[in-house]
Amino acid sequence: MNTVSTNPPPVRRKATLYVAYAIAMICITAWLLWVFRDFHLRQAREEFSNVDWRWVVLGMAFDVISYGVQALRWKFLLKPFGKIHLARSIRAVYAGLFANLIFPLRPGEVLRSYVLSSSEEIPLGRVLGSVGVERFVDLVIATACLGVVSLFVDLPRRFERIADTLGIVTLVLLAIVVALVLYLELKLGREPQPEPGETKIPSKLLAILVDLHAMGTAPSFYTAVLTSLLMPFCQVLGLWAVMRAYSLHLSFLAAVVVLLVINLGVSLPNAPANVGAYQLFCVLGLSVFDVNSTTATGFSVFAFLALTFPLAFLGFAAALRSGFSLHSMREKVGSLSRQPRQPLKPRAQN
Repeated sequence: MNTVSTNPPPVRRKATLYVAYAIAMICITAWLLWVFRDFHLRQAREEFSNVDWRWVVLGMAFDVISYGVQALRWKFLLKPFGKIHLARSIRAVYAGLFANLIFPLRPGEVLRSYVLSSSEEIPLGRVLGSVGVERFVDLVIATACLGVVSLFVDLPRRFERIADTLGIVTLVLLAIVVALVLYLELKLGREPQPEPGETKIPSKLLAILVDLHAMGTAPSFYTAVLTSLLMPFCQVLGLWAVMRAYSLHLSFLAAVVVLLVINLGVSLPNAPANVGAYQLFCVLGLSVFDVNSTTATGFSVFAFLALTFPLAFLGFAAALRSGFSLHSMREKVGSLSRQPRQPLKPRAQN
């Protein structure tokens, strides 16, 4: 009875959805108009006709493997809270990817957390916390990679400023995280969960910090960090292979730069499947290496299609395996956005 009165009216929910899609369409249109401003169709047609599909298949394989590595890392991060089945972790990751492909504002992170939380019976808040840890580890690795690559690749001045700013932000965040871990180690000692009133930290925030502390101090965390290095490596190999397929004979380090620019550009919530944003930041990344505008634009479209198609297929299969249809997925995404902490079903007694 109470859920009817607390949920927004259907008209308001639909209006919010329409506004989100309208903003996404405006962004897509603006970005694609900028990307295609100097595009020559005849040249692009010739480049498409010369694609080496053996390299394309290799690039697809590496990109698919990278998300399997992400699922493995997720399993290691959540190990302090229970045994995670790798197959279920992989299924949740691909179901989340599929949600990001068809819905705006990247709801897949919440959806994959819900899928794994339900299947492994771990509180949703803990699973969402592990996703935040993933993003932080990815930020640290991306910043470190950008710093190393800048020693070997002559980056434009604007990219150097972005790299410096990103490095400062990452160091500040890292210092805050280390300070919190030290605080919990000193104040809480060996107690896994302090009693209310023992600290000045609000109970809800304290529960989150304790969960993050458990993940960050578990032996499996170091395995998760090492696994995190393999994920971007596979993605760079995938992008580099697609570059080779498109006759873009750039170095492996160039692929690292382009991938970093793309990932930083699409990291914020935007249009479904990052349409428009992917092409825009791919072209910006290639502009560092003086790639012809038509070639860069054609490659941005080709790479997007080549690397998105297998994820869409596998993501759709994972969503169906998780019990979702397109309609039920949309309903679940909407309900999770309004009430992120859903009660879990009790464990069945054998």
